[in-house]
Amino acid sequence: MTTISYDEFSKLDLRIAKIVSAEKIPGKSKIVKGVIDLGQEKREVIIGGAEYYQPENLIGKTVVVVANLESRKIAGINSNAMLLAADLDNKPVWLTVSEDVPVGTQIK
Repeated sequence: MTTISYDEFSKLDLRIAKIVSAEKIPGKSKIVKGVIDLGQEKREVIIGGAEYYQPENLIGKTVVVVANLESRKIAGINSNAMLLAADLDNKPVWLTVSEDVPVGTQIK
């Protein structure tokens, strides 16, 4: 395991987001195109795990995202954040919160 400094960790902008849309990408079986709501804005993202989850079952999920991750083009789509997930035998299990937390709330 690689360690990072507290200064490096403090650069991460972790926030609560809600998945407001998700759809299959033609020709891709492991990713879907999604839109997340961060409160002040909505962003397009690529969501992994399409072989385990139907896009319609992702909609409405409240998740934890890295909001300040550099944009990356995946499958021709700009992904503008990253959903955090636990890796359970290569199946993503999305990190969520146990209480009703408003979208956009920063995680500290």
